[in-house]
Amino acid sequence: MHSGMASTLQSIKLHSGLKKILINEDVLQARVGELGREIGAFYADRPPLLIGVLTGGFMFMADLSRAMAVPLRVDFMAVSSYGDATNTTGVVRILKDLDRSIEGRRILIVEDIIDSGLTLNYLVEVLRGRKPADIRIVALLKKERERSVAIEADWVGFEIPDEFVVGYGLDYAGKYRNLPFIAVCAPDISGTA
Repeated sequence: MHSGMASTLQSIKLHSGLKKILINEDVLQARVGELGREIGAFYADRPPLLIGVLTGGFMFMADLSRAMAVPLRVDFMAVSSYGDATNTTGVVRILKDLDRSIEGRRILIVEDIIDSGLTLNYLVEVLRGRKPADIRIVALLKKERERSVAIEADWVGFEIPDEFVVGYGLDYAGKYRNLPFIAVCAPDISGTA
């Protein structure tokens, strides 16, 4: 897309419920490419099974996997602790489980954002019970905040302020997933900014 047209698109989107662009498309894509190359090199000897956490992580997983120069397999889980809210409810539910066994496999969980840590911690515990060879985590975003549980990612794309963000797969009540950048919701939309 022509950069002038992209700027116009971003300006239009900012007037429809967004406060500011936090990570622009070029910076986002460059970092995802770096992560893919680094993680691909790490897994060069024994390719992983990528487990994408739906729905927010689908864009990140697609771009990340294309940047990894190793054979790999993918599967998905849908886990929820938000519903249509902007803050976690603390209750985690599996909405879609894996389609294959992970016993003895190297697992890479591909997560969109680490917020409270509750959802990711729950997911790791569930997967550990299925006896994989190992579990590693890559998160596109990690909020700068205290966590309810101690959970760390092996790779993090960006550390961001504790604000409600959307775009590049992340949503607010099902909206904004298709934005090619990460933006902060306006206060009247999210109630958190």
